[in-house]
Amino acid sequence: MSDLVTGDAVVLGLRPARVPSRALAIVLDLAVYIAGYLILSVGLTVATASLDDAAQAAVGVAGFVLLLVGVPIAVETLSHGRSLGKLACGLRVVRDDGGPIRFRHALVRGAMGVVELIMTFGAVACIASLVSARGRRLGDVFAGTLVIRERVPGTRVMPVPPPPPWLAGRFSGLDLSAVPDGLWLAIRQYLTRMNQLDPQVGAAMAARLADDLVSRTGAPPPAGIPAAAFLMAVVHERQSRDAARAFAPVPRHVSGPVPAAMPGAVPAAVPVPVTTPVATPAPLTAPPVVPAAPSAPPRAGGFAPPA
Repeated sequence: MSDLVTGDAVVLGLRPARVPSRALAIVLDLAVYIAGYLILSVGLTVATASLDDAAQAAVGVAGFVLLLVGVPIAVETLSHGRSLGKLACGLRVVRDDGGPIRFRHALVRGAMGVVELIMTFGAVACIASLVSARGRRLGDVFAGTLVIRERVPGTRVMPVPPPPPWLAGRFSGLDLSAVPDGLWLAIRQYLTRMNQLDPQVGAAMAARLADDLVSRTGAPPPAGIPAAAFLMAVVHERQSRDAARAFAPVPRHVSGPVPAAMPGAVPAAVPVPVTTPVATPAPLTAPPVVPAAPSAPPRAGGFAPPA
């Protein structure tokens, strides 16, 4: 990932293309251009049959330069950095700041491509791309461009498994404000991948994460609840709170200055409330106080991994 900062202080996360994908795109482009040159050479041979050998050679060289240099420059300029090979491989040529290229960028790349790609059979371009941190050849360095990958494989987000039904709403009074985001992320990653772990390793990891969560919330560890089920229930409670906070209706308060009385206006009569005597109830006798039974001392506990 290449972090490019634009003039508006926006960080662009771009994935530079590497040598294999760029080489495949160049091979596809060259195959198309060579096929087009063969068809063009046959047409030029038929059209220049009445000319002498020198004129035919000049027309052939001009057609070769036009097709292998001028056509790539025109294609990259008009398509904003996407030739046929790059389109097939999901690549694009952009400027160093992430913007689309123009004619001068395509001209410098095409002129340097004659030396890098055609005259040296791609050896100079391959070495330069391997040495560069962002996979740029000499044409990209002189033109101020970068070849990036447009089609990036998306990552599928695994949902967190739901907690057992008997744990729904049990941790509604738990204080989750002191739990950091890093711990939430670690718990979520564990819950989405716990079925892929070894049972003993997964149980030990769940116990450690549950102990960290208990120490952050300040509540004693629940007795008789597996660590993985406890983590599922707490994550479900946090998601429920976030959803309730996001979709809660916003109260509308009508506020405004109180209109002042007009000068010379007669104030309206204020109704006087009429009070009716209310009978005072007889005092109630308090029930006798029964001493409470001594409670059992709290049991120190925690989540321990299975043996």
